[in-house]
Amino acid sequence: MSFPENFLWGGATAANQVEGGWNEGGRGLANVNVIPHGKDRRPVQWGLEHIHSIDNEHFFPALEGVDFYHHYKEDIAEFAAMGFKVYRMSIAWSRIFPNGDEEEPNEEGLAFYEDVFRELQKYGIEPLVTITHFDLPMHLCEKYGGWKNPILIEFYKRLCRVLFTRYKNYVRWWLTFNEINMILHLPFMGAGLEFDEGEDQEKAKYTAAHNELLSSAWAVKIGHEINPDNMIGCMMAAGEFYPYCPMPEDVFLARQKEHENMMFIDVQARGYYPNYARKMFERMGLDLHMSAEQEKLLKDNTVDFISFSYYTSRCVSTRTDAGEALSNAFKGVANPYLKSSEWGWQIDPLGLRITMNTLYDRYQKPLFIVENGLGAEDELIELPDGSYTVEDDYRIDYLR
Repeated sequence: MSFPENFLWGGATAANQVEGGWNEGGRGLANVNVIPHGKDRRPVQWGLEHIHSIDNEHFFPALEGVDFYHHYKEDIAEFAAMGFKVYRMSIAWSRIFPNGDEEEPNEEGLAFYEDVFRELQKYGIEPLVTITHFDLPMHLCEKYGGWKNPILIEFYKRLCRVLFTRYKNYVRWWLTFNEINMILHLPFMGAGLEFDEGEDQEKAKYTAAHNELLSSAWAVKIGHEINPDNMIGCMMAAGEFYPYCPMPEDVFLARQKEHENMMFIDVQARGYYPNYARKMFERMGLDLHMSAEQEKLLKDNTVDFISFSYYTSRCVSTRTDAGEALSNAFKGVANPYLKSSEWGWQIDPLGLRITMNTLYDRYQKPLFIVENGLGAEDELIELPDGSYTVEDDYRIDYLR
């Protein structure tokens, strides 16, 4: 079997990882810019340690990325040489609205992305654009408290109207939020949330998630009104949850973790909060104050497709003697039947098939794998002409 001729085969980046130019072209500071490398990285991502500006004590990788801002033409030419038919990328919100709450957008930022889309169009590469990929103007974090403040819905709607209108002739495929479920695991990175001592973090995270879910529905509504040909999807950090052993307690824990993961997509794809979510909110004493208009908004504006990242499956257990496994932001136990990458992420190709079967059985909507790959300790090898290469046959094997 082979992929059909029109299969959208390509690659993906995020603005905060590749773009750079953080203080050029009228761009404002974003939450992802102030997440440092090193020991403070996780506490900042969790919203427990607060860094609001660039200092001399930390290295901030997102400030420069790989300098796509200045080299996008060369990079896109490389994509074309690789045979890309689609390129998933994201918009830096603070390049369009530097503070996030302005009335008018930054024209220099809009023109930059238009140039990128023109370059992609030149090579016949379709853009798949994530409206926000862990990317929130820092001003919205400091002044409004990030996504736990419902006023951000209005700012996001303004961003969507500008993007859908300006790029109507360039972009058909859109994603509303990257890995929306990551708000539960890395809340500052995912939603600009910072916590004070004694604050109910779970309530804050689900309140912010609710505001993002309402915003996602608004994006679908606005995007379809501006261009009925737009295809607008949601995006989750996916990966099947396996019980560590056949103990009913482990099986039930895996089911609970699946609910935690799927709740966001249940709302975006089905148009309502499932009963297990409503019961959870009731138990935690969280009232979302849902109006009839909001319920109708969710119901009438479900996504056109489901997209997801897949790096590994997850194994969970109620037992205390099961060894812990590294899996990016998700905690779990080691699956004894799987090998691990150098980063400690367990390699499970069949888990991708299982994940896709689960998602399609649940939603019956088209599926997009929009993020995947192997992290490894790559070694630069100098060639006779002074250039460098990476002999990563192990990555080819992994992708195969």
